Amino acid sequence: MPETVPPIASKAMAENLFVVDHPLVADRVTRLRAATTDQMTFGRLAHEIATSLAYEAFRDLPTTEVLIDTPVAENVASPRITEQVVLIPILRAGLGLVPALQEMLPVTRVCHVGLRRNEATLQADVYLDALPKDLTGTRVVICDPMLATGGSLIHVADMVVDRGATDVTALCLISSADGIARSHGAHPTVRLFTAAVDPVLNEHGYIVPGLGDAGDRLFGAPVRPSSA
Repeated sequence: MPETVPPIASKAMAENLFVVDHPLVADRVTRLRAATTDQMTFGRLAHEIATSLAYEAFRDLPTTEVLIDTPVAENVASPRITEQVVLIPILRAGLGLVPALQEMLPVTRVCHVGLRRNEATLQADVYLDALPKDLTGTRVVICDPMLATGGSLIHVADMVVDRGATDVTALCLISSADGIARSHGAHPTVRLFTAAVDPVLNEHGYIVPGLGDAGDRLFGAPVRPSSA
């Protein structure tokens, strides 16, 4: 079960903040953090944590009753999920959460948003916007593995709310206390599910103790163009 009131949360935050407090998740987070964890293992652990987050985040997903035949009975009334969920991975690290969510959800649509972090301002610049023009009535899930300053999540939440989304959830592997506070201040109705909360950011805006750059650890460090 998720722990809904971590030490950092105010009463106002508690309604929409869920820290999944479970020993199996905590063990995976520990191994995810370790600098010695190789790329393949890191991806597997991220997948497993995302699955655990999904169980909690979609607890209220509506179902439709359908009739099925089992090997021993006919016309058995059973629940089935028919609602489409729009998954929005923030590139590139957000892609690491998508496969687990697609395994869990029967009907999804994946819409990418690409952001670059401005190292001077620590704010997000959009380089790819593949969102639908109208998200009214759509359940939206923003995949943002590392909620650090909150800038990326706030930026994408601004984008989806501007297009009519009112049911917005964010899934994060690790979040900073500052990022949670800022995100809640900008979008108090966005539900946030995370596997861990870290206390501080360093001078570069990275979560401490964190786990480093999630994108690099999932997909490898990007190749820098030659200066020659």
